[in-house]
Amino acid sequence: MSSTRLNGVIRAWEEGRVAYSCFAKADKQSAIDLSESPYDALMFEMEHNPWDMAALQDSLQYLLNRKQIASSGTLAPAVTPLVRIPANGVEMNQAYAKQALDRGVYGIVWPHINNVAQAYNAVASCRYGRPKNAPLYEPRGVRGDAPTTAARYWGLSTAEYYERADVWPLAPHGELLVGLMIESVAGIENLDEILKEVPGIGFCLIGEGDLSQEMGFPRQYDHPEVRDAMKKIADTCVRHGVKVGNPHTNAKNHDRLVEEGYRYLMVAPQKSYGVVGQVREGASY
Repeated sequence: MSSTRLNGVIRAWEEGRVAYSCFAKADKQSAIDLSESPYDALMFEMEHNPWDMAALQDSLQYLLNRKQIASSGTLAPAVTPLVRIPANGVEMNQAYAKQALDRGVYGIVWPHINNVAQAYNAVASCRYGRPKNAPLYEPRGVRGDAPTTAARYWGLSTAEYYERADVWPLAPHGELLVGLMIESVAGIENLDEILKEVPGIGFCLIGEGDLSQEMGFPRQYDHPEVRDAMKKIADTCVRHGVKVGNPHTNAKNHDRLVEEGYRYLMVAPQKSYGVVGQVREGASY
């Protein structure tokens, strides 16, 4: 599967590597600059930045690199595009996921997931509907049908896109990732139930900023109480076999995060190339 895998994050995990990523603006220059970076993926930040589908579609095109396509033999960008959408879990807003997926992104990250119903909605929003007697029925998909642009971006026929546009690891052949942001006390308290009841979650990303705000220690990521809360998230994910990510990785905390089970590490672009270059080869598990 690795040789034909389109999603670079899933590829890294299947090869036993930590996946590296960063936040990015949905603009052409950012896409060009990051297209030859050492990242496995980038996450277009559209929760706090404007929700602009024209900018996203342009960015996806500029992320493609003809030299990489020629050498790799696949039309998938070397740096896999994911999107963090604006809607919080409680809003149950499926339209954002639908629009981003229809343009060809390989995963959706959902902010502020606090309970089973919100997690179920996140996974269902990234899946096409299936007949009741089909395999992998739950969570039943609610994504609307408009695959043409995404299939073209992936370099596949529509039929091939349907086959691969499902959520991993629920569908082992799937190329889509559903990321849940756990960034509240309620989310932590319900995480065990979420991971037990909702299949198809690709990874959980800790929202340290909002979590530390709620706990009364804004952006004090090394405060003992915040560290304990983060470790509880990581431990719960590891126990359920679900990947866990950290959005504030640097040279000082990298080794500790890997030891604690983190497998999706986000490093700021202006600091990343040295950090990723130094640790990427040795960051297997």
